[in-house]
Amino acid sequence: MVYIGLDEGTRTVGVAVSDRKGSYALPLETIVRKEDNKLRRTYARIEEIVRENGAEAIVVGLPRNMDGTEGERAAVCRKFADDVARRTGLPVTMWDETLSTVEAEESLIRGGVKRENRKAVIDQLAASVILQDFLDENNRRNKRE
Repeated sequence: MVYIGLDEGTRTVGVAVSDRKGSYALPLETIVRKEDNKLRRTYARIEEIVRENGAEAIVVGLPRNMDGTEGERAAVCRKFADDVARRTGLPVTMWDETLSTVEAEESLIRGGVKRENRKAVIDQLAASVILQDFLDENNRRNKRE
């Protein structure tokens, strides 16, 4: 099963895609919009990505506070996930994205990517971290059953 991972931000959406077996996630692209609430083109691009990759499900990052509570940003992401589900017709799972951007940033630093070049890929790398966490847990569950 192919999954699409999304890391929704105020002006960008990081996108990752899984392999057909649902084993690993790869960064795909960063969708950029000019204004916070202008999502029509963003949704259209997500629909294209779903078609192009034969995706069967979507995972959207859910931002939580360090104490596990949800704030205003989580509510925005939940609405985004509902809209994506409605637009694509695919099941959407919300997945805890705590520290995913930090992990992505550390990975880029370890990889020697210069600060000025990180911004272009950080969101899609964060989406791949979120998706990979989901895939790992999903595969662990399936092995136990």
